[in-house]
Amino acid sequence: MKLLTLIAAAVLCASAHAAPMRYEIDPAHTYPSFEADHMGLSTWRGKFNRSEGLVLMDRAAASGSVDLIVHTDSVDFGHDQMNSVARGDSLFDVERHPYARYRGTLAGWQDGRPTRVDGELQLRGVTRPLVLEIQHFACKPHPLNKRELCGADALATLQRDAFGIDAGKAFGFDMAVTLRIQVEALAER
Repeated sequence: MKLLTLIAAAVLCASAHAAPMRYEIDPAHTYPSFEADHMGLSTWRGKFNRSEGLVLMDRAAASGSVDLIVHTDSVDFGHDQMNSVARGDSLFDVERHPYARYRGTLAGWQDGRPTRVDGELQLRGVTRPLVLEIQHFACKPHPLNKRELCGADALATLQRDAFGIDAGKAFGFDMAVTLRIQVEALAER
């Protein structure tokens, strides 16, 4: 009887300390986007068409992490001339900095869901703290392959000149940029 009790306790302990689930970020459903001032006249919006990454998450333990890599040469304003300028050395400098990276810890858990990501953004070789507010978070079985699919909408504001992107500052451009990340990630098999 003692042996059965010990085995049951070991199984319960093992399940209580299970490894977090790994979710691969779906590049076909993840498009980090941004909003930036254009001379105080309007707000320009752009997105990045290529990104990849991994989310580790254990909802029962209210823990997890995010590692998102964005290909800066995929910047897209919907305006060819602006795309070319954005890839140049005055903005993203994609020749020297082909990637931006965001790494963070899922935090502020409420009702089994994270409400923010406490992390750091690396952009143009500069790394700064950046907290993403998770405005929406949900998980459910993928309708085709039945693996768990999670999605979120996250938001943050950053000062682009803190990352060495100060083009237009002398002309009065506001350096505040709103970053929005729409992300979906599929549980690994």
